[in-house]
Amino acid sequence: MLIYTLIGAALVLITVIIHAVGTTWWLGVVGRRYANVDDVFHPDNALKVLTGTVLILLALHTLEIIVWAYAYLILLPPGELGSFEEAVYFSFVTFTTLGYGDITLIQNWRLLSGIEALNGIMLVGWTTAMLFAVVQRMWQGSARQTRGAQQESQGESHD
Repeated sequence: MLIYTLIGAALVLITVIIHAVGTTWWLGVVGRRYANVDDVFHPDNALKVLTGTVLILLALHTLEIIVWAYAYLILLPPGELGSFEEAVYFSFVTFTTLGYGDITLIQNWRLLSGIEALNGIMLVGWTTAMLFAVVQRMWQGSARQTRGAQQESQGESHD
């Protein structure tokens, strides 16, 4: 059981590093391209920022799932998962905690799929938090633009 836990921990570490590097890189890109001096996104860029963020996060999750799939193909006894496509499918279903149950691992390796499910929950939570932060910055930018327009119109009416 210890060996499976250690393998799972190593895979979790790899996927966390992928997610950390990917999200940090993307936030840097978004900050340089779309944020103003207050680090808030202008509302005109909202769709670009949000769709770009979703696509990058989806790509990161897909890469992380493929890492798990390759690990299954390398570590499991030959024939346990019939193909790379089957390993990726099993990994997607496990990572997302959907768990159809149409493919199950042999008894000694079941713990690994549970660790992958926990890993998926954590990284999807991270993704949710990041999307919330991006949307919150957009709302801040929209609110500032609205307040600025209101102040401008009030200033003009007093002249």
